[in-house]
Amino acid sequence: MRTDHLQSKTITVSGHLQERRGYYHMALSWTDKNGNRERKSISTGLSVKGNKKRATEMLNEARREWKELLTNMPEVVDMLFADLMEKWLDVIKPKIKLTTYGGYQSNVNKVIAPYFRERGILLRELTAGDINEFYDKQLERVKATSVHKFHANISKALKYAVKEGMIPYSVMGNVDRPKAERFVGKFLRQSEAVKLFEAVKGHRLELCVMLGAFYGLRRAEILGLRWESIDFDANSITIEHTVTEAHVDGKKVLVVDDTTKSKASFRSLPLVPGFRAKLLSVKAEQEQNRKLCGKSYNKKGAQYVYTDALGNLIKPNYLTVAFPKFLQQNGFKEMRLHDLRHSCASLLLANGVQLIQIKDWLGHSDISITSETYAHLEFSSKQASAQAMTWIDKTSLGEKHHTDQLVFYRPVDNADKGYSTVQDLPDFMHSLIVSGVPVGIIQAWMGQADLTAVNSLENSFRDFVSAYTDTAH
Repeated sequence: MRTDHLQSKTITVSGHLQERRGYYHMALSWTDKNGNRERKSISTGLSVKGNKKRATEMLNEARREWKELLTNMPEVVDMLFADLMEKWLDVIKPKIKLTTYGGYQSNVNKVIAPYFRERGILLRELTAGDINEFYDKQLERVKATSVHKFHANISKALKYAVKEGMIPYSVMGNVDRPKAERFVGKFLRQSEAVKLFEAVKGHRLELCVMLGAFYGLRRAEILGLRWESIDFDANSITIEHTVTEAHVDGKKVLVVDDTTKSKASFRSLPLVPGFRAKLLSVKAEQEQNRKLCGKSYNKKGAQYVYTDALGNLIKPNYLTVAFPKFLQQNGFKEMRLHDLRHSCASLLLANGVQLIQIKDWLGHSDISITSETYAHLEFSSKQASAQAMTWIDKTSLGEKHHTDQLVFYRPVDNADKGYSTVQDLPDFMHSLIVSGVPVGIIQAWMGQADLTAVNSLENSFRDFVSAYTDTAH
């Protein structure tokens, strides 16, 4: 640590032990040279039982170390916190992807730095309260997920400042990270997916919709798909290249990369017959365009599957803007482009594919991502749970139900909605159980009905119960 501009005032650090979940933590506190009361909690890693003496020794040692650290901390008189954020940007630029840097630069230059510069807050005077106030202000205009990005940038910048000896510690340990609301994407039902595929035929978005809804590819993966990644002999598609757009220094920059979002995103998928034929058709059309356009054709773009008539790469933002506009113009419900990927997962789940297999199909780095995002749609485990509760059939609720007695339960906020396709199955199962339908009947119906083909779960169940009752009598 640098020792220039040392503070002359000795800082007194007090402390005591705290018990948290069976372990000792050291609670340190002090008053800095500006009169601000600061606190820090450090885990000892020692269980409470039989370790009080050792924990006390660690506390005393920590107090001595922090006293020396705080007393000898370099004083950064002239550096504003806003200046630190901009300096950190310069330091990390050569170490990260251009797309990542573009996002960081936008956060810092457009939001974080202007806010703190306007308030003239110095780095050495920055408090957790200052950052919490900043978060509260931003939450008035953006969602918590955006504030999480600011939180990550500020944390990394302050960690850099500590490493460089500009400050003795980071205040982020006392900052309240906003809790984000769980995001649930929109999904296409199977019937809607079929209609969309038909409606988009011949449109510039056709390939995007096909690759997004069936293969679950991300936007960067759709645009980055190259002919060399498609093996027509082995009938496989390899996801290994991406095309993204970065905003750097106020300019849009197209970024092509031979890497994917994560190691798990690098994956091979089967080339099904319908897509094989479609891609061969696209390849033939590109070859025809190349001959017609001659020297005007972009030879560099010829390696990519998704290009315009002149061989130019489709711009990422075009897909983002054009897709919802197409849906609106053609009478489909409002969705984002990325919701095609969610629809892929939803349809896989509806057809009995397990989460671990969907993880591999989508290229998630961890099963927890798949589970947290799509577990609420997974109904096979709910079916198994319902089947295990057959004891209810031995009670008065287990008496045979007649179709004219069936009244399906619906939540108050969804009273006018019927249960249509397999996407509604979890809610429909719940309604049957709440309505008192014996689990054995539900189990038998689900075992016989083609749930992916029905237009109304209610009608399908009524027809089954009618036949079931007739047979029983």
